[in-house]
Amino acid sequence: MTSNNERAGILLALTGFAVLAVGDAVVKTMAGQWSPIAVAALRFAMAVLGLGTLLALREGREGFRPASPWLQLGRGFCLAMATLCFFTSIFLMPLAVATSLVFISPIFTALLSGPLLKEKVRPETLVASVIAFIGVLVVLRPNLAESGWVALLPLCSALFISFMMIANRAVAGQGSSLSMQLFIAGGAAPILVVATLIGRASGVDVLQFGWPPADVVLRCLVVAITASTAHWLVFLGTTRAGASTIAPMTYIQLLVATVLGWWWFGEMPDMISLLGAVIIVGAGLYLWKSGTRKAQN
Repeated sequence: MTSNNERAGILLALTGFAVLAVGDAVVKTMAGQWSPIAVAALRFAMAVLGLGTLLALREGREGFRPASPWLQLGRGFCLAMATLCFFTSIFLMPLAVATSLVFISPIFTALLSGPLLKEKVRPETLVASVIAFIGVLVVLRPNLAESGWVALLPLCSALFISFMMIANRAVAGQGSSLSMQLFIAGGAAPILVVATLIGRASGVDVLQFGWPPADVVLRCLVVAITASTAHWLVFLGTTRAGASTIAPMTYIQLLVATVLGWWWFGEMPDMISLLGAVIIVGAGLYLWKSGTRKAQN
């Protein structure tokens, strides 16, 4: 029977993942108004200021000393690349389609844990990988023809998210959740600033930018606040209900992204894309369920 504490944890996590999707939709509203990389850089710069202030008030100077600086920098780099790829993709393709492709990241993480963390890759992981790959091909078939190689950007984002998750395991327990959030955002922000300047120098139209309009700055602030709040809610949910219980809740993000894509932007994925998304989600749930069974045996 589910305890009240576990139910509260599930509700917190569901809210957190839904809020993440809302933040992604807000990012998409800035398409055509400012460079997607500049949006990402400003969003993380704001997050660093806010998180840094909170950390200083809570933990003082000690909170700003990472135990593994290079690993923290690696986490920041992976987050920067994942954000850069994802923000660019949702500027140029339907929100629900981009979000569904990113959900292959748990499969990437399970596969990469073998060579990088010396963990044994279970047969169930290989089965889930084949299923998820079929789902990706189904999603890409109509979208690759329509969006071109841009449709591959969410897959690049998913790959960097996987590297980030593996790095997160490596630094587990080295600081508070607040300091871990600050270190990763602090590592991502300068990388994104440099990428923004490189993008502007490239001459590519979509990467050009000037001073941002006030409403763009405000929306970047909203995204910074909602993302930080969402991660905090997911963290609280995990402490109450456990990681294995919370894991499937992440797929609410895809549902919310689909609804917001239709409501705000008039984007309704075709049946082929929806079928592919269901296959990818099914692979992730199969992988989660097989891991839960193994832990119980």
